Amino acid sequence: MTLTLQLGIIVGYLLLALAIGLFAYRLTDRTAEDFYLASRTFGTIVLLFTTFATLLSAFTFFAGPNIAYAQGPEWVLVMGLMDGIIFAILWYVIGYKQWLLGQSYGYVTLGEMLGDRFGSTWLRGLVAGVSLLWLFPYVMLQQVGAGTALEALTEGAVPYAVGAGLITAFMILYVVVAGMRGIAWTDTVQGAFMLVVTWVALLWLLAVIGGPGAATSALEAEAAHHLALGSDFYTVQWMLSTAITIGFGVAMFPQVNQRFFAAGSKTVLKRSFALWPILCVLLFVPSFLIGAWARGLDVTIPEGANVLPIVLAEYTPVWFAALVIAGAMAAMMSSSDSMLLSGSSYFTRDLYRPFVDRTISERREDLLARIGVVAFATAAFAASLWNPATLFELGDAAFSGFAQLALPVMVALYWRRTTRAGITAGIVASQLFYLSSLFLGFVPATYAGWSAGLVGMGLGLVVTVGVSFVTTPAADERRAIYFERLGAD
Repeated sequence: MTLTLQLGIIVGYLLLALAIGLFAYRLTDRTAEDFYLASRTFGTIVLLFTTFATLLSAFTFFAGPNIAYAQGPEWVLVMGLMDGIIFAILWYVIGYKQWLLGQSYGYVTLGEMLGDRFGSTWLRGLVAGVSLLWLFPYVMLQQVGAGTALEALTEGAVPYAVGAGLITAFMILYVVVAGMRGIAWTDTVQGAFMLVVTWVALLWLLAVIGGPGAATSALEAEAAHHLALGSDFYTVQWMLSTAITIGFGVAMFPQVNQRFFAAGSKTVLKRSFALWPILCVLLFVPSFLIGAWARGLDVTIPEGANVLPIVLAEYTPVWFAALVIAGAMAAMMSSSDSMLLSGSSYFTRDLYRPFVDRTISERREDLLARIGVVAFATAAFAASLWNPATLFELGDAAFSGFAQLALPVMVALYWRRTTRAGITAGIVASQLFYLSSLFLGFVPATYAGWSAGLVGMGLGLVVTVGVSFVTTPAADERRAIYFERLGAD
């Protein structure tokens, strides 16, 4: 009976999300721009919550509490506070300029925007290829998170592979049917739902164990060092490296970056980034505190398991724990469906169209995008079954990989002297350096405590600027288009 109730709640919630997508499908034009960007019509609430829900992933709900449980609550400062502020600033610095360019030139992807400015199909393809490379482990992360969450909640009755397969099937069906409009509508509902249910989960847990004072006392008795700021794990270098690479990486995530193009007006964009840090704190604080306080509770967390579903299963009713996990899985689906949608646009517009068929019609591109979603999600699912890394390792690799793009893009947006050779060299150098730090044992992962991801960002900046200084702009570069009067209200 318990298992039936748990699965009924989870599947019911996913079906509700699918129903919203089906309704949105009836309002969707059969054009690539509407499929990818909902015809650039988002208002403040929808833009804010679709961006928010897009980032509510397994990294947030499982990796975050796991880190707080193992290492202490300072993770709230890294992900909840510093990242919220960093990304809000980048939303303005990068996002507003991108929105203006999208309004003026109709760009759908970051690769289109850069390829047009620098007159380079190969640069466009490079940006798309790098983005798809790092998108793959982050899609995998959602499938791993869903599989482990369902396995823990049902005490093994639902195997890992079944849970991962369930969310894969739903996200394929959802993206193929709904497009950006349906995703955004569902994101708005799911983002608001997760804000409420996460706070209710925290308050419920505290009511059962005797309040925050009792929770803190229990944590002090079990792991007193968790209550002191800083540790061998939470060094200044690690915290800053992590916050910066995650914040800059988020700005380059295709599913987030494309939302910079989708705002309905300048006012919508500005209101959204102003509210962003508040929203981050409201969500991350309760989920990470549950993870931190769980260390002092009388509950066994097996090695490699996710803290949140185990604690909720122990201290809250079956139906509520299942509801939270259903919401978390829906949040993972919000991340995955947006990633798959954006990944398909990068493939069709930046790889297939310029390199295979320049004359492809809008309708055919729309169909190709949906086929690409199925192929990408299926491949990620297969990879998730083969000895995946931890959720934090997968997420951190993706964030840092995307962060390597951020500074070359910022230089291009604001420095007229940037050349095609400069930005290409900056992207290639930083990507090769960071990939080497992951896969070549003789390349260090840290430098005096600073992560290779952050060092790679600095390398990309230096190479972009240095090569631009010593090279001449190509004849077909359009150096003025980022600096013309860009007006859109």
